[in-house]
Amino acid sequence: MTDVVALGELLIDFTTQSTDGEGYPTMAAHPGGAPANFLAALAKFGAKTALLGKVGDDAFGKLLVGTLDQAGIGTRGIVTDPGVFTTLAFVILDEHGDREFSFARKPGADTCLRYEELDLSLIDETRAFHFGTLSLTDQPARGATARAVAHARQRGKLVTFDPNLRKPLWNSLEEAKELMLWGLGQADVVKISDEEVEFLFGMTPEEGARHILDAYGVGLVFVTCGPDGCIFKNPAAEGRVPGLSGLSVVDTTGAGDIFGGSALWKLLQIGKDVRSLTAAEMEETARFACVSAGLSTTQYGGISSVPDYEQVMARLAAG
Repeated sequence: MTDVVALGELLIDFTTQSTDGEGYPTMAAHPGGAPANFLAALAKFGAKTALLGKVGDDAFGKLLVGTLDQAGIGTRGIVTDPGVFTTLAFVILDEHGDREFSFARKPGADTCLRYEELDLSLIDETRAFHFGTLSLTDQPARGATARAVAHARQRGKLVTFDPNLRKPLWNSLEEAKELMLWGLGQADVVKISDEEVEFLFGMTPEEGARHILDAYGVGLVFVTCGPDGCIFKNPAAEGRVPGLSGLSVVDTTGAGDIFGGSALWKLLQIGKDVRSLTAAEMEETARFACVSAGLSTTQYGGISSVPDYEQVMARLAAG
């Protein structure tokens, strides 16, 4: 039995390390992709995980599969395709560690995943299924994602969703909004940022959390607010936890994904219907996830920046 299976992109993040006198960045390669970052947090804390995705039959694809193996993420669902290149993302960081993305993805291997290539037995064997929106930007991966989500829902799996808006990857922002809203309607648990709430609804984080619960049938919503922490809400209760202070932030890449994976790990530990969680249980979950995500920003990369469980617990104990 697997705890969590995710579907989506596995890619290389090239992150700025320095710039030359003319402003050109020197970049370092880091393994990433939102679903992979998400699973890396779960695996780091002891969950059994697996990824459904596609890479090219190239040096980066081989490196990424090896990285998943080392991180304890199952690779049975990874397809290697000699006809396309592994997707590359280029991340320019400002002085606060915030990011601007560019992508080599026209197409990238992740967009070429077909439904017929999915190992559906992985979904059959799991407790929870996770997806995001980067697999919805292009066909055939869009259709594969939709059918995989339907498969998971039909089999009663806990479905989690991260809208994860990356504007440069969409043909139009109208299309992005349509498919992000579709994703909300499929999920039991949603992790969404305050910026994505503003994009979709023009609402405050608190208003957005209520709207997502009421309009889309979601059982539990986390709205992340960067350094200001997280809002949580289900039909029974709501609340807010602060973000970590005093951090030396170098790279926020993957922090939202690590929040999501860390939160799901706690939810699986609690083992209750997410709609019936108490305020105290949701607060415990959100605090753990905020600390995990916050600590990740002090390291470069996504998969490689997940903190150890002992680090998270020590920071929680320190208050």
